[in-house]
Formats: sequence, C-alpha cells, structure tokens
Amino acid sequence: MTAARLREVVTRIIEAGHWHDGDPDILVVLDSGYDLTRLAWLLKDLPVEIMGRLRSDRVMYFPAPARQPGANGRPVRHGAAFKLADERSWPAPAVTAVTGTTRYGTARVAAWGRLHQRLASRAGWEHHDGELPVIEGTLIRLHVDHLPGNRSPEPLWLWSSRAGTSAAEVTRTWQEFLRRFDIEHTFRFFKQVLGWTRPKLRDPAAADRWTWLILACLTDHPWGGTPRPASLPHCACLTGKPPGSGTFATSAWLGGGRVARGLVVGDLRVQVLERAGGRRSFTIVWPEGAVHEAADAFLRTHDGSGTQRTYAFLLVDHLRWLEREALTVDGAGCGAAPE
Repeated sequence: MTAARLREVVTRIIEAGHWHDGDPDILVVLDSGYDLTRLAWLLKDLPVEIMGRLRSDRVMYFPAPARQPGANGRPVRHGAAFKLADERSWPAPAVTAVTGTTRYGTARVAAWGRLHQRLASRAGWEHHDGELPVIEGTLIRLHVDHLPGNRSPEPLWLWSSRAGTSAAEVTRTWQEFLRRFDIEHTFRFFKQVLGWTRPKLRDPAAADRWTWLILACLTDHPWGGTPRPASLPHCACLTGKPPGSGTFATSAWLGGGRVARGLVVGDLRVQVLERAGGRRSFTIVWPEGAVHEAADAFLRTHDGSGTQRTYAFLLVDHLRWLEREALTVDGAGCGAAPE
C-alpha cells in the first residue's frame, strides 16, 4: 500500500510539471519502520530516491568479490558483512565530512557506497518470482553533538538507494532527513494546535475558515491561561459572522486589567534565546524587541522540545500573513467592536 501511494504522489508531481527529464530524482524520506529495499525495488521505474533510517542492529553487505577463474560452485552473491553495531566490521569510509550546524552542534558524517541488504523469501519478498535482487545503495552514519532536549544522542544510520557517495550527495541526504522533522512537526502543529483533522476538512477554503475560527478562540482565550473577564466581549467569529467578512480585531486579555491590541499587526519576528548549558529557546518579539507575551506563553509549553522552533516560525508566519491580507484592528471581529 505504501508503494502504491508513493507511486500515485510521484505520478501527480510529474503530471503537474514539477519534475522534468534531467531533474534530480524525487527524494522520498522515510523512517525506520519501512522496508527501504522493497520500496526501492517496487519504484525502480520512477525517478525517485528512497532514503530512510536504519535500526542500529542491522547488517548490510558489500558487493560480492570477483569470481576467480576456474572456481566451482554457485557464485557468491554477498561480500563482507557490515554490522552497524560492530565498529570492527567497518572499513574506512568512502566519504567523511564535518559540518557545523546551529541546532545540532557539529555534525560528523561517514558514508560507504554500494551496500545492500541480504533478502529472504518472506514478508514482502515471499511471492517474488526468480532470484531475489541485490539492491545497492549508500550507507551513512551521522553523529551530532546534541539534539533539542537530548544532550547525548546516539549516532543515526541512514540508507539511500542512490549509490553515489560524493560529499555533496551525502551532505544533501542527511540534511534532507533532518528537514523531515520540521515538516512532520508542521503537520503535527496543524493537527494538534489548529485541529485540522477534527472537522475532516476536504478543501483549502474549509481549512482557512477552520484556522480563522481556531485563531479567534486563541485570541479570545489567550495562551497564557488567564481567564477572560466578563466585560470583554466574546469573539464575533463564534457568533456566526464569517471571518472573511470584515477585519480582524485582536484584543487579548493579559490579566491585571490590561488588554493587548494588535496581536497580528507589526513586523513580528522569531527571537532565539540562549539558555544555560548551550540550550536554545524560541519566542516571538515585536519590532522594538518586546516579547509578545501571549505567543511566548504558548511557546514556553514546548520549551526544550524539538517542536518549539517549528511552532514559533509557523505562528509568526501566520500572524504576518494576516497583516498582508490587510486585516487590521479597526473592523468587527474578536474583541470590542469599534465605535
């Protein structure tokens, strides 16, 4: 089923004109729960590169050595074993690289080319016709100094169906894998914070309307958890007025008798905060540098996790988008209506 869905997505990408002959292969990034070799075999007729994470106890194999003249018996199909958990079985890597990163510290990479998995006639290969194939690819070991919330991460093993092992290709591969986490947390943000999965949205316009509704509720009941006083009117978006029918006022109760207006107005930006021990946090600030209290209270609930950075940039982008849509604080919407 996974292969069929990937084939459908790749076909749609090509039909939409987003891939042409001569372009780099479309990169498919997967986690360790998928059979990378099987997917590479089933999609071998498509311009795709299958790449994903391997468990640290896997065993891969180098190509079989050349057959000696006059040798008898069945030809050897697998070369020396490469045990991911046994460093003694590792030969010198074909490619090594050291890269400095802002989120993970120093990234040290080693790569070996033309490694394959030894297949067996079970699971997805049980009904395979003929001899089981040898599907070679590039094995990559990635070790970083730290992860968000994890000071001593274990090395990460990746396998790519691309057999090339140039430094540029290896660097692109592991960077794209780490980029996957940002994309996944973006969808997590859509599901858990914006709640896109609950109303079972089917088109972009419906998603926009639902997002407006959620933002209205977040504005009416700020992230900081301070109750809204009875004197502050409820959000007009919850009383039947379509969000797109007027402008979006942004009164937010901050406690202490203060009401902050202009939640979405101004050139907000994400600010990186250096914490003790080299840890980083993210918040949203106004142009003059003042912390956006409501957004900061929400982001603090994710402090120390890998999602905080993603949520911060998603929030600031959406607030900026409201401003670009000319949604000002002058019209009807959430908070007190203008005179």
